[in-house]
Amino acid sequence: MLTLSESSTVPSALSAQVERLLPSAQAGRLGRLRRGLEKEGLRVDASGRIAQTPHPRALGSKLTHPHITTDYSEALLEYITPVYSQPREALGFLSDLHTFTYQHLEDEWIWPSSMPARLNGNDSVPIADYGCSNVGTMKHVYRKGLDVRYGRIMQAIAGVHYNVSLPDEMWHALRELEQATETPFNDYRSTRYFGLIRHFRRHSWLLLYLFGASPAVDKSFLREGEMPAKLEWASDDTLIAPYATTLRMSDLGYQNKVQSQLKICFNSLANYVNTLRHAITAAWPDYEKIGVNVNGDWRQLNANILQIENEYYSDIRPKRVAKHNETPSQALEARGVEYIEVRCLDLNPFDPLGVTETQLRFIDVFMLWCLLSESPWISDDECDHLDDNRRLVVDRGRDPKLTLRRQGESIGLRDWGTEIFAELREVARLLDANESGTPHAEALDELAPRLDDPSLTPSAQVLAQLAAHGGSLSELTLALAKTQAEALKQAPMQRAREALLDQLIETSHQQQQDIEAADTEPFATFLSTYFEKARESRKLSPLSSEDDQ
Repeated sequence: MLTLSESSTVPSALSAQVERLLPSAQAGRLGRLRRGLEKEGLRVDASGRIAQTPHPRALGSKLTHPHITTDYSEALLEYITPVYSQPREALGFLSDLHTFTYQHLEDEWIWPSSMPARLNGNDSVPIADYGCSNVGTMKHVYRKGLDVRYGRIMQAIAGVHYNVSLPDEMWHALRELEQATETPFNDYRSTRYFGLIRHFRRHSWLLLYLFGASPAVDKSFLREGEMPAKLEWASDDTLIAPYATTLRMSDLGYQNKVQSQLKICFNSLANYVNTLRHAITAAWPDYEKIGVNVNGDWRQLNANILQIENEYYSDIRPKRVAKHNETPSQALEARGVEYIEVRCLDLNPFDPLGVTETQLRFIDVFMLWCLLSESPWISDDECDHLDDNRRLVVDRGRDPKLTLRRQGESIGLRDWGTEIFAELREVARLLDANESGTPHAEALDELAPRLDDPSLTPSAQVLAQLAAHGGSLSELTLALAKTQAEALKQAPMQRAREALLDQLIETSHQQQQDIEAADTEPFATFLSTYFEKARESRKLSPLSSEDDQ
């Protein structure tokens, strides 16, 4: 329950918005948020080293399987759940994917931490192979390009991606409340989604603080002789940053100095699409020196700032399911934003699935709060300050002296976080109105103590476990992996789901064979055609816009 001091921090506009929507929520007329999960995890051997074995054939074709594939590396499993209206259902499917996988792994385990297992140089991270079709070759060459641009080790980092969308019923209610019914549905939804993204980027540091779980790295993650000032030795094989929350999101993890010039701050769909389109067509001198197709050896797809749009790194993305022969940005341009992908979540190494229901409930509240809050456009100057705030929380989030910048003024992380939680409690009323209990309010209650006591955060718990068990990150994580594997192996599966996954083994392999048999044109021609079409605008007029409601 809000205290008087807490309630006074809730903006009147947000409270009014919640009060206007609450009767519809209580009547069940706003629908439920929908979400799907993408969860990565390295296969490792008994010594905690990245597995050098191929992706198990018994898991199906990684090119065509809808739920079990690989990300960058042949060893980096990626699980993809269907879309569900209840977090528990998404987690249930994710659990079954783990259990099914363990039925087909021999002397290998799924690494439960975001930062990779023991490495033996760049080449110890095997690039995923998707077969001989043109689309499979393109996926492989794209990964070769990531190698020559950034190195494979960075690509072995794992995380959880959370895909979430608001139901159409909620969009219609908001559009009516704002008297925006004259605006085409897709245009209205896209504009509001971009407002959500801007508010998210202003406050995503809170997710990094609450859920960051990678304050340490194995020494093999660093180049020989490399010793960043932020790190210190915890043991012979492990380095830590004492106040860090998520080194995965630091300059040690996902980074691209070339991309930083793009300055994408998500002020509009048109700006986002046009910036990405420029990046996949503008050559970059350093990449030109690498070469593209050198004597038949494809080193990268092209020498541009981005090979394809997916190369753009961001903690959040607007998304739309693309049709055949359509790039992600063309899908957005043609039919608007369909859902949002949150990409800043570390794996929780203490949970077998890497993510918990409490966490998902919190993120649902957080995302709806981002939507309902005022979110003006972000200036270039503010964009830089937002990046600074994220860097500070990544590197020093648990430092009690840490202050952030908000609208040009300094504010303590705890103070700002407390204000945000007060606003989140208002929004949680909307989501709990359609529940039998109050799971969203309870998620806030469970996580709020982390603001006052940083030792409760996952990053602090990792460091505490390291201190209690000899200081070796690889040994600690391997022990967690083996314990979790035993639990997952024994977990019961839904019979229908197990039958589906059994069927998909051969079905997906047959689909890959069919794709390979149907290819007739050379890869160079296929790639040229792909990029020629990728440069085309797919902007539709409002009168011809699909899905307008």
